[in-house]
Amino acid sequence: RTEVKINGPEDDLLQGSTEQSILQPDLARGGPRAPLGLMDRPTGARPRRDRPTGAPPLRTTAAALLVLLPGCDGASEGPGGPAHIVFSGSAVGREAELVRSQLGRFMAENPDVMVEVQATPDAADQRHQLYVQWLNARVGEPDVLQLDVIWTPEFAAAGWILPLDSLAPERGAFFPATLAANSWNGRLYALPWFVDVGMLYWRTDLLDGPPATLEELARMARARDPETTPYGFVWQGARYEGLVTVFLEHLGAFGGEIVDEEGRVAVARAPAVDALRFMTAAVAEGGWVPSAVLAWREEQTRFAFQNGQALFMRNWPYAYSLLADRSASEVAGRFAVAPLPVAGAVLTSAPNAAPTAALGGAQLAVNARSRHPDAARRVVEYLTRPDQMLERARVLGQYPSRPDLYDDPRLAEALPVPAAEARRVIERARPRPVIPVYTELSTILQIWLHRALTGQRDPAMALAEAAREIERLLERVRLAPTAVAGATP
Repeated sequence: RTEVKINGPEDDLLQGSTEQSILQPDLARGGPRAPLGLMDRPTGARPRRDRPTGAPPLRTTAAALLVLLPGCDGASEGPGGPAHIVFSGSAVGREAELVRSQLGRFMAENPDVMVEVQATPDAADQRHQLYVQWLNARVGEPDVLQLDVIWTPEFAAAGWILPLDSLAPERGAFFPATLAANSWNGRLYALPWFVDVGMLYWRTDLLDGPPATLEELARMARARDPETTPYGFVWQGARYEGLVTVFLEHLGAFGGEIVDEEGRVAVARAPAVDALRFMTAAVAEGGWVPSAVLAWREEQTRFAFQNGQALFMRNWPYAYSLLADRSASEVAGRFAVAPLPVAGAVLTSAPNAAPTAALGGAQLAVNARSRHPDAARRVVEYLTRPDQMLERARVLGQYPSRPDLYDDPRLAEALPVPAAEARRVIERARPRPVIPVYTELSTILQIWLHRALTGQRDPAMALAEAAREIERLLERVRLAPTAVAGATP
């Protein structure tokens, strides 16, 4: 008999995390019950310890106790009986049913492995703190972890997850940006499970096509009829992680970077200043980007676009199916998606300028303290196979991280976004800086970006201050430029 156990989430999460997540919201609550039996661990159950009590106290992030460790190979498999693997990640609604179903098939094909599901909070900041608590205590469970795209280098540098060199895919098997985001010091530490990217939504009933440049986007937004379409362009401008992703996309359009390929802080250079000046001018210029966005997150921007109030919107793929709902959306059947376009003014002077989409999504990694690392790697490999990704797309609308699947007619039937359009955006994906202290770096950027956008600081001065603070951060944790540059293969 095949069983998947479900454990309850931890009760004692720490509060006050500085991390804000942009993981795709869970849109699939409820749904049909899977035909697998469930067994619950008692409420409040905790992972078993592999070491005596008295582990180091919890820190909010791995960076707070950062020691750059070489990758280890983990413990060897134990003799006798099936290997017991605990899988930890999203386990609510239809996503929970799908995880149970896929792991049930895995166990049917691998009778030497028994997999238990450890449910965790759906909020990514709470899940992050829970993982830090467990891993800092050096427990061996969960064995398999679902990570946000920005956590992999943090956990890898802390020595909390194993390298997955044995699962290293062939070049082209996954979108390049997803592998870059999951590598540290030249080694792969997690496999991308599904991908999320920033998209430019535009009104097909009011425009003949998407803008080719940012300047064209601005002209279209200014030329709208404000009586029928009050806003030209809406995006996430509140002081949280979403603002950094919006800035990253404008930054790529101007050919800039937050940290360059040599690991040097580049956020105060001319392309970054130009990008932030474009954003601040758009807000200050009489409303084609309304000043209200400086307090908006994903849902506020979605409602504005869904109600027909905006010509353009920057948001994540989750919004597409909601916008297409004719019972609730004023723009159903009247919108499409594209990447944020390049800045035309720098096309000849900035060869790195390109349409850019911030990378999000989920990855699977293996706990460095797992007592069954080989079995855990087999679970990761199985869940990231093409057929499992196609099923996730069909059931949950999640976007595969394997580019070849976008040519599969089954994916075209599964996704709300036309597969060709989705692939064009994902091919423009760019990861945020792949460094262990990204959470701290992001907090610095959020503060100074928001001060510039609200008119409290000149953009150049704000970015200069941000650059100085980021440089001090990297020096404090001894991340030399060569170490940062070695994050990607």
